[in-house]
Amino acid sequence: MLAVPSSPDERLTAVRRSKFAYVYVRQSSINQVRHHQESTELQYSLVDRAVRLGWPPDRVVVIDQDLGKSGNGQVERGGFQRLIAEIGLGNAGLVVSLDASRLARNNRDWHQLLELCSLFGVIIADGERLYDPCAYHDRLLLGLSGIMSEAELHQIRIRLHQGERQKAARGELRIPLPGGLAYNRSGQIVFNPDEEVQARLRLIFDKFRELQTARRVMRYLRTHDLRVPVRPLRGPAPHQLLWRDATIAHVHHILHNPAYAGAYVYGRRRINAVRQGPGSHRATSKVAIDDWEVCIKDAHPGSINWEEFMANQRRLADNTNRYEAGHRGAPRKGIALLQGLAVCGQCGRRMTVRYSGPDSACPVYCCLADRNQTGSSLCQEVRAPAVDELVVQTLLKALEPDQIAIAIAALDEIAEETRSLEKQWALRRERSRYDAERARRQYDAVE
Repeated sequence: MLAVPSSPDERLTAVRRSKFAYVYVRQSSINQVRHHQESTELQYSLVDRAVRLGWPPDRVVVIDQDLGKSGNGQVERGGFQRLIAEIGLGNAGLVVSLDASRLARNNRDWHQLLELCSLFGVIIADGERLYDPCAYHDRLLLGLSGIMSEAELHQIRIRLHQGERQKAARGELRIPLPGGLAYNRSGQIVFNPDEEVQARLRLIFDKFRELQTARRVMRYLRTHDLRVPVRPLRGPAPHQLLWRDATIAHVHHILHNPAYAGAYVYGRRRINAVRQGPGSHRATSKVAIDDWEVCIKDAHPGSINWEEFMANQRRLADNTNRYEAGHRGAPRKGIALLQGLAVCGQCGRRMTVRYSGPDSACPVYCCLADRNQTGSSLCQEVRAPAVDELVVQTLLKALEPDQIAIAIAALDEIAEETRSLEKQWALRRERSRYDAERARRQYDAVE
């Protein structure tokens, strides 16, 4: 209930009444704007309070640009910045808000407001009384109000997080699922009933098992025009299954997601305030597997088992070219047969590859360790064609007894690859027919 003093306040001077009175209106989320309309109407009614305090109706300005925006300082608030600018320009004589938490939920914004109001002689009013930031006791009360407002938000967050954490520890917290999984009517996690989705995910895991790098899997999918199922969290169709052209990010998301290994995980990412830009979504950073808050293995069906998931993580980490961390890196382009494998026979250190000749067509194995570390000459360098030819002949000689079996196995592998692609395209054609038939039925229903 809004309280109005029965006698005029001596602080409401004619100079202050000659300026504008600003009524600041804010709700923390869109959900509150939709469902807590009484609170919004109560804040708009503060216009009448400013009028009763002596401001003409045409000198009362309502700032409601921040409806649906949090006041915790992590979201850019255009309305609050406008209020600060008007105070700094000397246009404000009174600032009215329902309480301190509407103006700010963090001490940085709150004390910036108090300092400017003190410098420019602006009175602050809430639903009960007036405050003069220049007066000692009023400034003390305003400072305590800001502290309590921020502490209240902190306490609310702690309670909410503890409840969420306890529910996640039991595996009952409903978390966003990737495209290959879905919730059934009883709330249990099951495979997505779409057969094409399951076939595409099996293909991705099989191809990573064969090709060993996420980039090669992505190139394979794009070469054969095979899209991947995704379920975006934001955008025009959040949480709906969509088909997108394969990218390295999509493949990584599938390979890194423990849900496909049947694990219920909470705490894979953590908020990182350092990376957050103004007006952007909350920035997060990955958490190491050993530091996940909740990890319940075999909680629901999975496309792979946990052991294969961990092997995939080690393979993906090892594909990063960081030799100082013990990562070998993924094999890259080049005709050298032993790139990344050749070892110097003199010092025992790994050799690198460089290409010489007019078209850089002749690979050379080089031991650069001494030159890189001490500035001395090369340990040795060997032209690759002769070495590679010897390795090829040795390998073929070792395979001679099983040539027929190897040829049959290669033919079987090619046939299996053809059947797999044909199945993927058969499922895609089936989906296209279903979509066309559904569109026809919808059109007929409208007609």
